[in-house]
Amino acid sequence: MIRMNRSFGPFCRVLLLLLAAALFPAGAEAHAAASSAGRAEDTAAQEIAEEEPDVKRIVLGHVGDSYEWHIATAGGREWSLPLPVIVHSPSSGWHCFSAKRLRGGAEYEGLRIAADGDHAGKIVERQSDGSDLRPLDLSITKTVAGLLLNSALVVALVLGAARWYRGRKPDAAAPRGVVGLFETLVESLVDDLIEPCVGPSYRRFAPYLLTVFCFIFLNNLMGLIPFFPGGANVTGNIAVALVLAVATFLVVNLSGSRHYWKDIFWPDVPTWLKVPVPIIPLIELVGVFTKPFALMIRLFANMLAGHAVILSLTCVVFVTVKMGAAVNASMTALSVLFSIFMNCLELLVAFLQAYVFTMLSAVFIGLAQERGGEADAGAEK
Repeated sequence: MIRMNRSFGPFCRVLLLLLAAALFPAGAEAHAAASSAGRAEDTAAQEIAEEEPDVKRIVLGHVGDSYEWHIATAGGREWSLPLPVIVHSPSSGWHCFSAKRLRGGAEYEGLRIAADGDHAGKIVERQSDGSDLRPLDLSITKTVAGLLLNSALVVALVLGAARWYRGRKPDAAAPRGVVGLFETLVESLVDDLIEPCVGPSYRRFAPYLLTVFCFIFLNNLMGLIPFFPGGANVTGNIAVALVLAVATFLVVNLSGSRHYWKDIFWPDVPTWLKVPVPIIPLIELVGVFTKPFALMIRLFANMLAGHAVILSLTCVVFVTVKMGAAVNASMTALSVLFSIFMNCLELLVAFLQAYVFTMLSAVFIGLAQERGGEADAGAEK
């Protein structure tokens, strides 16, 4: 087996290479962010041309979901990829068609995209009494399409790296290129993160933790690319962050040792804190759910905030148009500089959020694997 440096040095080099590889779209993000989220951006572009653009709508349109994937706007024409609409209504059954039929507020088979109200931006069905009903929506939205695409990229990268090792002789040269980068990344994560945090049984959980890291990191990087097929705010979607947190919750609690559950329901504290009112057990039980909740909020809020800040800085150019040429020119220069800085910062955040999510998941799994003082003493003997 190839021996590699076990220090954190290789991991830092991996990060620098990834930052350099992903830095090229940083300057373009400031120019293209306002047109990267589907139909909402097209409306926002029209508002920018008017006297007072609606910054809130522009930001929410970018970070939100849509039934079409906006590609570009050229020659006054919008180019977008309509996605499949799959809904089930209690009154009319299943519907499956292209989202192109719902463009411009059009209605098809009794369905339309609500422009306002509680279901704004979602498909609704008009009822006989004039009210709107939200059907069961299983459509392939922009977030879902980005999720599927990025998942396929993760699988392709992993299988591509694994193929290099098939039939490799022990004395073969070290891998280069993407395979060498991937090997350095994996060994650094296992040696410097997973093994110290999880403990002796780290090999059981290494596949899950490595998958989580690669999935989050790649989705974060793809979300920073301002042109198709990038730009989808996958990890900034609360549903995706929730599923990742639930996965960690299940791994932690389904693999927890007897000592882990004993510390929750009967911890080593004075008896009056456990009976008749189980104060400490209740606190420990709440902690079982707050840990994955913190994972979800941390990932969701950081990635959502990054997209919102970059787009808000871009909107400064258009908000200051009425303040005069001097003010607008100076604010435009500041907007571009700060947007480039925020894109560079987001590249670092993309790595940190994947690393922190993996690290905290490994820590929670390691805490659930504790065997207690007597078991540890017996293992040492």
